[in-house]
Amino acid sequence: MFRLTRYKYIDFMTFIYKLIVFLFCIHLVSCASQSTNGAENQSDLLTKPSATVAINVEKKAILIFGNSLTAGYGLESTESFPARLQQRIDSLKLPFIVVNAGVSGETSATGLSRIDWVLENQPVDVFILELGANDGLRGLPPSETQKNLKSIISKVKKAYPKSEIILAGMMVPPSMGQDYSDRYMRIFPEIAEQEQVFLIPFLLKDVGGIARLNQDDGIHPNVQGAKILAENVWEILEPLL
Repeated sequence: MFRLTRYKYIDFMTFIYKLIVFLFCIHLVSCASQSTNGAENQSDLLTKPSATVAINVEKKAILIFGNSLTAGYGLESTESFPARLQQRIDSLKLPFIVVNAGVSGETSATGLSRIDWVLENQPVDVFILELGANDGLRGLPPSETQKNLKSIISKVKKAYPKSEIILAGMMVPPSMGQDYSDRYMRIFPEIAEQEQVFLIPFLLKDVGGIARLNQDDGIHPNVQGAKILAENVWEILEPLL
């Protein structure tokens, strides 16, 4: 039977002690490693953002293409009817921006020559066509006005087939003669029906011919008149937004 001497026993116990210490150290290292990995994983959860989808709401463009009525002749830039429409849209937090493309003195013919450049440089979601008043005041043939306005609408449809189109109707003063006035007034509903676009029957409703709502020239709306024009447009525009 094997027996340990005193010295061998001491050596043996020393070996066992060292082995226990060695195994204990390995255990500590392992626990520390797991703890570190766990801390790193927890840190990842705290610092790494979760996957999200950014929603970029781009504003759509309402292009108002017209003459001095659109440009806001004699008014501050914030007082024109396009500016009033923008104020209404902003108050309702709708994602639309109004682009004022009005030029004083514009006729349907000059508008037709300008529209290509405008469409190339400005996206269009809603197009409001406000031309023809100067044609009527100059006594230009209604047939030519009608042809030009239809051509403008065709160009818009071709460039932006998904856009909504609104045509602003106009009338001429009785001084232009009854026959001319009647023929001129029919231009706008006929175009709206033929081209299947929305119609504002008379842009200057409740403003035209009322002195207190117009500037001294009796033609261009003043501040209060422009507010009413904006309401006339909004009546047709609002459902499209």
